[in-house]
Amino acid sequence: MNKIEFFLSSLDESAETKIKMKAACQDSILRSVDLIVQAFKNGNKLLLCGNGGSAADCQHIATEFMIRLSHHIQRPALPAIALTTDSSNLTAGGNDIGFENVFARNVEGLGNSGDVLLAISTSGNSPNVIQAIGAAKKKNISVIAFLGGTGGKMKDLVDIPVIIPSGNTQRIQEGHITSAHIICELVEEELYGGN
Repeated sequence: MNKIEFFLSSLDESAETKIKMKAACQDSILRSVDLIVQAFKNGNKLLLCGNGGSAADCQHIATEFMIRLSHHIQRPALPAIALTTDSSNLTAGGNDIGFENVFARNVEGLGNSGDVLLAISTSGNSPNVIQAIGAAKKKNISVIAFLGGTGGKMKDLVDIPVIIPSGNTQRIQEGHITSAHIICELVEEELYGGN
């Protein structure tokens, strides 16, 4: 496949994945909106964790909630914390208690009953994200997971799995950020759209 063919097929595959998401993800995305809206209404917060590109997505999504996404809506900050951004915390945790425990430890320390954890994993099998889900469940924290392919182990461990219908990591990650933007926009509209 030459460069032009690759370019065109990548865009086609991306577009096809988004079309498939209409049926595959509608219910889980709308349920996620309801869960997050209720958490914010009750004075709770959103925690986010993931590795690599998913860690970057956590930071991106938390920022959209804290600052704003829709510029036509004037609103206060919505409490969202990416557990992926503190290098001292992550390196101390990796060194002292094992990398598989770094997110769980932060959920233990920062999470409260009624909060929501957004766990992101393209494979659905990331050990440290699975441990974070376990820590969330112990604290009565609801869990949404952004996944891909078959959903991996995490699919059956969470309250709401949002599974992007693709086996290609690039397309899954694109689906994750699209889902996040839709969720954030709808949360903003439900909470502050009438202002």
